[in-house]
Order: sequence, then C-alpha cells, then structure tokens
Amino acid sequence: MIKVGIVGGTGYTGVELLRILAKHPQVSLQVITSRSEAGMPVADMYPNLRGHVDLAFSNPDVASLTQCDLVFFATPNGVAMQQVPELLDAGVKVVDLAADFRLQDPAQWQQWYGMEHACEAVLAEAVYGLPEMNREAIAKARLVANPGCYPTAVQLGFLPLLEAGLVDNRYLVADCKSGVSGAGRGAKVASLLCETSESFRAYGVPGHRHLPEIRQGLAKMSGRPVGLTFVPHLVPMIRGIHATLYARLKDPTDQLQSLFEQRYANEPFVDVLPAGSHPETRSVRGANVCRIAVHRPQNDDTVVVLSVIDNLVKGAAGQAVQNMNIMCGFAENLGLDSVALMP
Repeated sequence: MIKVGIVGGTGYTGVELLRILAKHPQVSLQVITSRSEAGMPVADMYPNLRGHVDLAFSNPDVASLTQCDLVFFATPNGVAMQQVPELLDAGVKVVDLAADFRLQDPAQWQQWYGMEHACEAVLAEAVYGLPEMNREAIAKARLVANPGCYPTAVQLGFLPLLEAGLVDNRYLVADCKSGVSGAGRGAKVASLLCETSESFRAYGVPGHRHLPEIRQGLAKMSGRPVGLTFVPHLVPMIRGIHATLYARLKDPTDQLQSLFEQRYANEPFVDVLPAGSHPETRSVRGANVCRIAVHRPQNDDTVVVLSVIDNLVKGAAGQAVQNMNIMCGFAENLGLDSVALMP
C-alpha cells in the first residue's frame, strides 16, 4: 500500500484520477489540493465520488505532500516544475500530467509554452511515460512526464511502422479529433455548449503545443527527425480522441496487420482490431485502452492507421496510474481493468 497525493484535484483530469485511485487496492489517498476550493469536501464538487472519497480539498502544502510516497500533478503547465525538486529531494516519486517535463529541450519548452523552464537539471532525468516505448526506464524513474492525449494516440498509431522502418518518415500526417473535455474545465467561450454543439472545426493548424512532443517521440522511434503535419479538430462530444494517421510505404506490403498484432501482442492497453475494422471513440470511453486498426486503401502505397483513446483516461489519468503501477512494482493493470462505457 502506498500513500498518494494529488496536486490540482478539481479539473477533469483530477477527478478522473480520483475515480480510478479510489478503487485502487494498493493506494491510500492522503491529500488532494486546490487553492480555490480548499476546505470543500471532494464529494460536494463531484457527487459521483460520494462514499468513495472522504477527503476535502486543501491548500498545496509541501509538508503534507512529502509524507506521500507518490504525488500526481494535475495542474496547469508551469506549476509542477516549481515544486517537483523539493518533493524529489524528500524521496517522493512524481507523475506530472502537464507538459512541464515532456520536452527534453528547454529552448523548445520556452518557445511553445512561453516561459523559461524552472528546473533544467530535473528535466534531464525525467522519463517520458509512454509505457509501450519506455517501460523499463519508467520502472526505475523518480519523475515521469505523462504524455499528452493527442501524442498518445498518434505515437501508438505510428510506432510499429516507424520501428520497422516501413514508411517514409518525412511525410507523416496526423488528422486528429478531440472531445471538448480536452480543453479543460475552465470557463472559456470556445468550450460553451452553444459554441461547440452542432459544429466541427480545426484549430492550431499553424502549430499546436503537442506538435513538438509528438515529433520528439516519433524521432526516437525512427532514429532520426520526422516530417509531421498535425491538425487537431474539436468535435461536439465530451470524451474521446480519434486519430487518423497517414504514411507513405517505402515498399508495398501485405504484412501490416501482422506487424501491428505482433508489436502489441503483449501490451495490456493496446487493442489491435481485426483487419478492416473502424474503431469508435465510444468503444474506449472510460477505459485505459487504445484501439487501433490499420488499412492499406486500394492496396496502394499509403497506409492509414485509425487510433482511438479516451483523452481523460489513456490520454491522461489512466496512463498516469499505469505509470504509477510500473514505478511502484505493481501489476501494470491494477485498478485499470474497467470496461468501457456503452452506449
């Protein structure tokens, strides 16, 4: 049994962490922080947690956080890097669900997030928390940078192709759609029901913050820099990401299905669907799983990969708990065996 704290428990990612951790057999929730809601019982804000979480929100306090074995940061970008060094010095393991430790290059961080990195020395030891790529490093890590939602769906879709060197890595396309919860719980006009319902739009075409993270991961898979066009879209649903990925095959092959099946045969949270399938976002709602289908339309030289996840689970809180399990030596699927919700 480990003692766990959550910094920033009021957002959608925070409540998803609470939902999962409340039923985790090896976790004792110790502290859940929120500056704005300190003193409020968690179940008053999120009644789905009545009878499961008895804590109240508290102000972030290093003294209480250092009594934990592991702390999750579900905070805005730039918050974790101010507090993580002190926690690490106290022997506390950390999983950061924001972007503070995802990019290895501090100059890139400043370019895309508009602030200098506060702890470059710690950044150098952070492990990128995509278990399907970095499981062994995660198991030894003190600090894990939990991947973003778009980067998770995109990287898992391209991984087998780039590892095998089957595609031209100069011409990769990721056409992605996300539910509105990906924008967070803060009040924003663009996220209002009247603005998103009955509509569909692209955004961030000149450059999205997840672009350098995705490029960094894909370059590691292929062993050299990649050319990637990444276009995100907002769709009128609450949860889910659908990534339609395109790449040009170097040589036509009919072994794509077996390649994906073999690569993910032992991955508990990646489901390669039968040939010809079209995965739906509703098939992963509430579950820590990525469902993938691979196609080669008209037997041409283009491969199309369809990758779906729940942006709040495999794209955030579920993957964070998966990383915690690996870091702490638990079974990787512990507390994460929930069946997806349908309809």
